[in-house]
Amino acid sequence: MKRTVLFILLFLPQIAHGQLWSGVLSSSRAIDWTPNTKGVQGGIPSASWTQCGSTIAAYGTSSSPGSPATIQSAVDACGANTYLQLGAGSFYLSGSIQVCSKHNFEIRGLGANTTFIYSYGLTAVENCQDSGDQCGGLDAIICFIGDYNDTGTQANGPVNWTAGYSQGTSVITLASVPNLVIGNPIILDQLLDTIDTGTWFEQIATTGGNPYTSPGLPGPYTYNGGPVRAGRGLTHVYIVAGCNGSTTIGTACSGTNVAVTITPALEEPNWNSALSPQAWWASSPSTYVGVQNLAIDGANDGCGANNSYGIAFWNAANVWEQGVRDTNECYEHVGITESARATIRNNYFFLARFAATSSYGVGMYASSDSLIENNIAQAIAGAFITNEGTVGNVIDYNFEINGYYSVTGAFVIPMMNYHGVASDLGLLEGNIGSRLDADTVHGTGNAGTMFRNYASGMNVVCWESTTGPGGDYASYLESTWGTCTNSVYPIQVDPFHRFFNIIGNVLGTTGVTTNYQTNSSQTIGNDVVYFLGQSYQGDIPPTYDTTVVQTLYRWGNCDNTNGGNGGTAFTACQFNSAEVPVTANLATSQQPYAQFVPSNHTLPASFIYSSKPSWWPSGKPWPIIGPDVSGGNISGVNGEVYTNPAEDCYNSLSGSTSNGTGGPFPFSASACYGNSSSSPNAAPLAGYEMAE
Repeated sequence: MKRTVLFILLFLPQIAHGQLWSGVLSSSRAIDWTPNTKGVQGGIPSASWTQCGSTIAAYGTSSSPGSPATIQSAVDACGANTYLQLGAGSFYLSGSIQVCSKHNFEIRGLGANTTFIYSYGLTAVENCQDSGDQCGGLDAIICFIGDYNDTGTQANGPVNWTAGYSQGTSVITLASVPNLVIGNPIILDQLLDTIDTGTWFEQIATTGGNPYTSPGLPGPYTYNGGPVRAGRGLTHVYIVAGCNGSTTIGTACSGTNVAVTITPALEEPNWNSALSPQAWWASSPSTYVGVQNLAIDGANDGCGANNSYGIAFWNAANVWEQGVRDTNECYEHVGITESARATIRNNYFFLARFAATSSYGVGMYASSDSLIENNIAQAIAGAFITNEGTVGNVIDYNFEINGYYSVTGAFVIPMMNYHGVASDLGLLEGNIGSRLDADTVHGTGNAGTMFRNYASGMNVVCWESTTGPGGDYASYLESTWGTCTNSVYPIQVDPFHRFFNIIGNVLGTTGVTTNYQTNSSQTIGNDVVYFLGQSYQGDIPPTYDTTVVQTLYRWGNCDNTNGGNGGTAFTACQFNSAEVPVTANLATSQQPYAQFVPSNHTLPASFIYSSKPSWWPSGKPWPIIGPDVSGGNISGVNGEVYTNPAEDCYNSLSGSTSNGTGGPFPFSASACYGNSSSSPNAAPLAGYEMAE
């Protein structure tokens, strides 16, 4: 029999159409970043769902936290197409909440200024993975997870992927398909590249000497390696759209040498049968699950035995977090692991209190095609991170302030990092903050695009010292702050990051970023607009990677040095054909990714939205950043930047500070954005049924 659980048609074939970047970007350097392929498929569907059971009243106190069992039992009892409603007030919980292998379900509060969860412990309340770990070892306050399946132990497979490798292909052939189900995520990967020819390159070797040919380099290609499957690099989580002639969600695939349809179609150009491509997957992932409209606080959770998170998604697909205020986490506010199609929107993330590496706002690991949109990140060392195997993610219209980093004084930590091998084909658009970064910490990356962002290279203030022990909220409040002088460059692209596109951005700070870019002699470093081809980490060999600049495409960016041309800051935006990697300037291996010189200086308003999105404030200009913008409300950049909605929201919060110190501040997504907090990211389509 069948039961109706979804009201959107998920798996229509992709309709061929002109991309928004046509005329500006070569098709070999970009993918479809529209909401058809990013974030929850068809938009977040929970607005039409019904409440499960009674509203749960607040309970527990700070001196006597209550067991999470009351909420956990209610979660376990809820069926599909329902939400669990938490009432007004403060929930003081001694342990965690887990949503295990569930479909079409949401945990919902009455608003981030009304429903509060205070964590006083991170515990395994339910062993849905048979692993003995709380949330697979992530130690999250709220965990959405499937059965145990990770890079070390695969629930199913790995099975050989025997045909269908071309970019744009939507049907692949798998040798076998045990427990593969339509609608569930599937993880594709292949071996690391063994030769660097100067083109697309996936490698995490920590020592040099790998075979290479000109214009490649011998490495090492990272100094930390990465937690992808052993010996493997390129990794992408797709969603199964069909098999055995069926497209019905919930239908099990069967047989050998099975043609499996995936969505979106293959986005990478470098799948290669010689690198033993394989597939693996969870048996019972969570799908269409999320959380909305509440506040969580991890100040007293003890940080757990492992990395701790506010909200974690693991082995899941089509998941979301909206309208949440998440404060005082040890490591990360949101962790997305081995998952696909997350929408993280309209949230306020405050204080990663360890203020060091792995202290992130949103971190993605072996996760793909997500939409991280319109969030506030305050006092976080690395607000948005794409780690290993994070292909095709969109990070757009977010606002970062006070990147609190307590390891090195006066240091500007990046707002966003491409941070691991196969962090490929991502898009950063409309973000406002300190720095945009592609680093070599966990390997190489390819074809990242930065479009219409404002990266000043600075914070208003930087951490200098604290009188407290560090790692807690009190130490943050006791910190002293001063002028940022260390790593004040707005754009960093490290070695082995090729074919990047930097278009229509506003970059730098007058009087601070006083040089245009680094050079091969490394005599210029700390005060440049573009830090290219070398790494600031001392344990990366100092080899200058000429392929970074050779393959880099810059067009229509506005900076305070005017490309070295002199004059008044930000008035001569660069449309310089010498910064376009045309075929004649590339090695033979690189020429498939050549970029044409655009015929004019016209840029589209967005690479994501064909028109002003429905959630955009009616009085806000569109676009807000770029060489064609004038009259902006951010000073010092020749009127080329308006605040984005997330920054407007931050500025409206009661008690908010202009330098990002203090906090957290009261937050309500509905007050800032009206009904947009529940708006889908794409128009719903026709009805769809799921087999039982």
